[in-house]
Amino acid sequence: MSLIVLAVVAALIGYLVALYNGLVKKRQMVEEGWSGIDVQLKRRADLIPNLVETVKGYASHEKETLEEVTAMRARVGQVSNGNPADRAVAEGALSQALGRLLAVAEAYPELKADSNFRALHESLDMIEDALQKARRYYNGAVRMLNVAVESFPSNLVAGQFGFMKADYFEIEDASDRAVPKISF
Repeated sequence: MSLIVLAVVAALIGYLVALYNGLVKKRQMVEEGWSGIDVQLKRRADLIPNLVETVKGYASHEKETLEEVTAMRARVGQVSNGNPADRAVAEGALSQALGRLLAVAEAYPELKADSNFRALHESLDMIEDALQKARRYYNGAVRMLNVAVESFPSNLVAGQFGFMKADYFEIEDASDRAVPKISF
């Protein structure tokens, strides 16, 4: 009889350890996903000064748009260590400012023909694609963690060991979700 009780207790402990390790794995996947987003956002932020300088050479009188892009990039830098919700708001504003900058470029055929501008624009497109993939991975990892944190019986283990739900990386303003379509 005591062997049966001992086996049940051992199985229960093993199950709790497996739940705990699963939660740790999911939390690490969320952190990995956030790191992927952060890398792509850094790449985009590093590209912006070159893009602004290139446009500035052709459209120096578009000072307001150029300053807005620069200000939004600085704002993103201020919230770079913030939570995903704050970061998403800042990134959405930067995306809109970049869209306006690229729209300004439409009015300058010689700028659109500039090889440096074209290369920068292609790089920006590639970064945006990679960023979209990183956001999907992160949000998928967040979903898996949040389900585990809220589901029974893993919610009991999560509560005991301080596992918390993570925030999705989402854009609050619907107009920020619209990707500007620019054709060259």
